[in-house]
Amino acid sequence: MRAELAEAAGVFAATVRGAVGPAAARDLSLLRPRAIYTIARGSSDAAANILSYEFMRELGLPMTSLPPSVFSVGQGVGLLETLALVVSQSGASDDLVRSAKGARARGAEVVALVNAPGSPVAAHAHVTLPIGAGPELAVPATKSVIGAIAAGMALLAAMAPTYAARAEASAAAFAPTALPEAKAILSALLRAHHVYVIGRDTGYGAAQELALKLKETCAIHAEAYSSSEVLHGPLQLATNPLLVLILDTEAPDVQASLDTAEARFRAAGGTVHRLRPGATGLTPAAAAAMLLARTYPLVLETALALGHDPDRPETLSKVTQTI
Repeated sequence: MRAELAEAAGVFAATVRGAVGPAAARDLSLLRPRAIYTIARGSSDAAANILSYEFMRELGLPMTSLPPSVFSVGQGVGLLETLALVVSQSGASDDLVRSAKGARARGAEVVALVNAPGSPVAAHAHVTLPIGAGPELAVPATKSVIGAIAAGMALLAAMAPTYAARAEASAAAFAPTALPEAKAILSALLRAHHVYVIGRDTGYGAAQELALKLKETCAIHAEAYSSSEVLHGPLQLATNPLLVLILDTEAPDVQASLDTAEARFRAAGGTVHRLRPGATGLTPAAAAAMLLARTYPLVLETALALGHDPDRPETLSKVTQTI
């Protein structure tokens, strides 16, 4: 996991710049879907959530998650004039293969973001874009998540040429640095029984991914919330000892919401840390990827300090077969 984290920045830059070749660029520039549906599970679903906010902002189209079980258990849904974006590290989970095949049969243009070359999912896609992370041996996905976000940004640049320059600027600026408060957060995580990870917009997808990593790698109970939702019922849990990690992409539109959440949780007695990308010139999706690149090492160190093997969590495998 440590070695793969060290490769993440290079994967991001290379994939933003190289995932879409000339032939794919021509095909993708002609897409005119009326809506976009993402199909993914686990970390790939978190990456898809991050991308959905970026796509909706740039394209003005609805984009939301479609459960794979619609196709793997059910009979599918009509998808004429839509784009189905399947995101998978391995491209081998049976439910995602069925989903790619089913979405295509029901009329969707299927685009796959996949890390493993020649995967079964790719066989059913109209266009496949490589995540470009190379072999990933640790069970927890890290560099492939960063690569999936980058591949999605490359796809968006092909569909919306005005976005391309900002994607390139993000690739040039992507150089994760250590969190200055890492020692304090590590200490807090080692004492924590419950963690809230909070974000807004693309930061919400990053919060989902960080919460998942804390669960699967450190066996710490962690839940992700949007800062707009957490102030309802979930705020009450701050009356018990609670660690709150706020992922701030620094996008201007989300500051008021994050400020309010931070103030309310501090007032309720929670231990609160607000984390930022540490770089400028990033799109919101790239800022979310940067937050992950900065917090993944913290997850690694927490897992080791708690006596876990971060590369091989006891109950998990690299490819999860679901139906």
